[in-house]
Amino acid sequence: MSDTEQGRREAATAARTQAPMALLDTVREVHTPEGVALQLPAAGPVPRAVAWLIDLGIRGALLLAAAIVLGLLGRVGSGVYMVTLFVIFWGYPVLFEALAGGRTPGKRALSLRVVSADGAPIGWMASFVRNLMRTVDMLPMGYGAGLVACLADPWSRRLGDMVAGTLVIHAPRDRTLPTALELQPQAPAVPLQAHEQIAVIAFAERAGTLTPGRQQELADVVAPVTGARGEVGVLRLLGIANWLLGRRA
Repeated sequence: MSDTEQGRREAATAARTQAPMALLDTVREVHTPEGVALQLPAAGPVPRAVAWLIDLGIRGALLLAAAIVLGLLGRVGSGVYMVTLFVIFWGYPVLFEALAGGRTPGKRALSLRVVSADGAPIGWMASFVRNLMRTVDMLPMGYGAGLVACLADPWSRRLGDMVAGTLVIHAPRDRTLPTALELQPQAPAVPLQAHEQIAVIAFAERAGTLTPGRQQELADVVAPVTGARGEVGVLRLLGIANWLLGRRA
């Protein structure tokens, strides 16, 4: 077995290990323009259905409250209620997905997120299209078409996701890069191979959970890349991770 093939198998194994286990979940790998391989753990129909039920309960509660208040206004209140019904039914998912990082309250509770197929944040048009397509996914009843599409698609996408070019993924809320975000992006002094880029980004993801001593110990291992050791080496390594993620000054 060649080193290249062995590396690919190890990367695939690591991706499966890191991805949350859920029914019919899998990992989609996409590559950024900088050549960084991103692992997108796609969410299966079960967690998506639970998130949808949570959102349905919230929307139902909002409509009930609106009905009680607007019911006191007679015919005028009935007209306003119909407008409110439309806004909550159609606007609720679009507003949350476009303004809250692809997360409705239900998706946030299940640590799910809607993103573009390439891993980029979802935009207004994509969110509108995927939610408009729910009218097709619901056919003939109980999201029958959407469920069949999820089961047939390798990344559990319903028809709305396929048309809009979106993907629902597992995105734990604690996976952030607060330290790296505050640093100036810095290009690596030497070209990095794909597995080396993944290792640098993984270090940045874990940096906040490591002690300063452990950070410096790991950064010293790649001192030839950063050209520094100790605390300076840690800062430069985080800057390189920032650059690999596509952020620029």
